[in-house]
Amino acid sequence: MDLGLQGNIEKFSLPEILQLIASSRKSGTLGVQKDDSIIMVYFDKGDIVYGYGPRQTFHLGQLLREKNIISETQLEQAINIQAKNENSKRLGEILISRKFIDRSDLEKVVITQIEELLYSLLTWKSGSFKFYEDQFPTEEEITVKISVENVILEGLRRIDEANMINEVFPSLDDVYIISASQGGRTRDVSLEAREWNLMALVDGYRSVNEVVKYSRMKKDEALRKLAQLKLAGIITKTEKKETPKVSDNVEQMVNRLAGLFEDYLTEKKQNRLSDRNVTETILEQK
Repeated sequence: MDLGLQGNIEKFSLPEILQLIASSRKSGTLGVQKDDSIIMVYFDKGDIVYGYGPRQTFHLGQLLREKNIISETQLEQAINIQAKNENSKRLGEILISRKFIDRSDLEKVVITQIEELLYSLLTWKSGSFKFYEDQFPTEEEITVKISVENVILEGLRRIDEANMINEVFPSLDDVYIISASQGGRTRDVSLEAREWNLMALVDGYRSVNEVVKYSRMKKDEALRKLAQLKLAGIITKTEKKETPKVSDNVEQMVNRLAGLFEDYLTEKKQNRLSDRNVTETILEQK
């Protein structure tokens, strides 16, 4: 897929598109459109730093209120000030200037706002996309840093569809390994305990079926989590490796150790017999 060209998300799924931008450490803007809805996702060296969708925007003030960071009165005051300035000032800036919140409070809520926008985006099954390299949000926007892998994982955790598994794993006999981080990019991934346990079984030898078998999880749950890991780019398909065999040297070492142990036991037995004979001789002399 050429990052400079337009495509459609029927051919390239949104997790695949996000993955590709992240692994290539691209900087710029991904625009995704479905009917009259448009969402813009901004990247800096593969990390999501901002997101905007006029029709899908989660109101910043309401999020601050829901988290009890500001009161209803404070929110109303800020909205009134914004209205007097004819929306020339950002609501967040007003709240900070009035000391209702600090910068860290704002960043936490902005992250939540962007993540919720992206989770809604991952539910899209149709539409078009285009990536614009080296195009960024305006300076007044509050940029953050969000892991692409975490967004995909959490977004897919909210989607429970059997056909997703069938599309991701056309054959359960395929083998997967943990994918390497590309381009020197550090991946900041938050996994649940069960996902870590599944990853421990993904070793390049076991098939998907075998991983599910040894996971001690229900089949549907294990397959869904494996599908999420694949779509997030954390595991990738590989050619099945032969099960490692014990080398001749190791066999020889094991046999040698067994021989030494047997010699030791024989020597101990002879020593005990010798000690008994000496004891009997001394008793007879008495």
